[in-house]
Amino acid sequence: MLKIPIDQRPRERLISLGEEALSDCELLAILLGCSGEKDRDVLRVAQELSQTFGGLTDMEKFDLEQLINIKGIGVAKACRIKAAFEMGRRAIAGSPKNGGQMKDPEDVAHWFRVKLGRLSKEVFWALGLDTKNRVLKAIRIAEGHLSGVEVHPREVFKPLLSMGAANTILVHNHPSGDPEPSREDKELTQRLVRVGCLVGIGVLDHVVVGSSGFVSLAERGFLR
Repeated sequence: MLKIPIDQRPRERLISLGEEALSDCELLAILLGCSGEKDRDVLRVAQELSQTFGGLTDMEKFDLEQLINIKGIGVAKACRIKAAFEMGRRAIAGSPKNGGQMKDPEDVAHWFRVKLGRLSKEVFWALGLDTKNRVLKAIRIAEGHLSGVEVHPREVFKPLLSMGAANTILVHNHPSGDPEPSREDKELTQRLVRVGCLVGIGVLDHVVVGSSGFVSLAERGFLR
């Protein structure tokens, strides 16, 4: 296995210079650990990984299996990478804390744009709220594909009923980055509003998020 000179090793450089001084590849190399391969040191593996996915910004879009299949990565290192991205998202956005109040679409978008805005698949979430619109729990309902996600009303309302939610706010992402609601988004929203009325849970909003912004279907008048 090739070895990196001590003064060029990412971990030693971080200790002596601080994390801000390291390149993306050096930070990635620290995540990957101290081991490389027989003919490639860990920094070279990190450089090739970054080049394969077009840099850190695009790397987070790829799923675990795609990372695992890269030579020199494997399951353990791929898991470290996915965990690091998720920790970063949570650190930036925080989370809809239990007991926190959702006052407007911006409150919802603040968290979910960071969490969902750059995913390569559509993911549908529901926030369970009490009578004062305080968060009881955020629930991941379904995962779809690049251009859609299939959501059944029973999948949405069963967990909300179980937690005793009085209201809900629905959220999903558009991997294209454009949050403009599709015809299917509008039809699903109106169907869920009707079911919510039947089971006694108010659908307060459906927020669509993308990397370029968000759209509130309540503000567009689709929940009437």
